[in-house]
Amino acid sequence: MKYALRGITAEELSYNMNRIQITPNSKFELKPQFGRQIRKVKENDKLYFLVLEVKIESTEAEPKPFNLKCRLVGAFEAEDVVTEEDKQILTISMTEIVYPYLRAAVSSLTATAFVNPIMLPVIPAGTMFPEDNATSFNTPDVLN
Repeated sequence: MKYALRGITAEELSYNMNRIQITPNSKFELKPQFGRQIRKVKENDKLYFLVLEVKIESTEAEPKPFNLKCRLVGAFEAEDVVTEEDKQILTISMTEIVYPYLRAAVSSLTATAFVNPIMLPVIPAGTMFPEDNATSFNTPDVLN
């Protein structure tokens, strides 16, 4: 299997300040929620889109000083994706490629909002989503 990143687009970037009363030395547990979708283009069996999203939302039970949502779309070209294992490897690989851009978007968005920049944690490939099996696999070749 071979694959290559063909582009990344920010589909949604939003930051909303919540007017909650904050006591001095308050600490918030942000609990980012991640989501992912894979789309394959019917007209071109080599073209895949990965939608990677993170949300931080305030609730009554767990108020937060802001709501944040970042959704990026990565366009990939892949060849020789035949087996379910190939699809799983491609999914994990695409996630691993797009995630650093998502981290950077969150940091940039929060810094631009004049709050302490949020740095999402570094998450190893294959462990971000429960459906990903963290078993070892051979890294596919990358298309030029």
